[in-house]
Amino acid sequence: MIRRFNRRNKLAMPEVTLTPLIDTALTLLVIFMVATPMLHNAVNVELPRSQGKAESEPKKEDLVVYIDKKEKFYLNDSPLTLNELIASIKKKTNQKNAQTVFVKADKQVSHGTVCEFVDRLKYMGGIKNVALATQVNQRKES
Repeated sequence: MIRRFNRRNKLAMPEVTLTPLIDTALTLLVIFMVATPMLHNAVNVELPRSQGKAESEPKKEDLVVYIDKKEKFYLNDSPLTLNELIASIKKKTNQKNAQTVFVKADKQVSHGTVCEFVDRLKYMGGIKNVALATQVNQRKES
């Protein structure tokens, strides 16, 4: 038996709708945009407040040292002891390209701990500046 198909009886081609795919992609984009800044500051440090304006922000090549309220040291989010931290900074710095070291210490950390760390950095070569980070209060102008 032979079957004949008319133009009217053609099989309909299924269509793929892209709307759910686009909705999913945009939802994931929003989730990543919200989650990325939270992942950037993995070390929980509450900076002391100061009056004034922010002078500079760390660049990608700068070293950022975090000291949390339990006085644990972190170099760019990886935990280290003080001696390991100093050795790691010595490896990453050199005399030709002096770097800035940003120290982000929790406001509950004793002043002596921060001073001891900065003193050890002072005699190390390859460091241009040591910046102590603070959280800037927004002034209300009347």
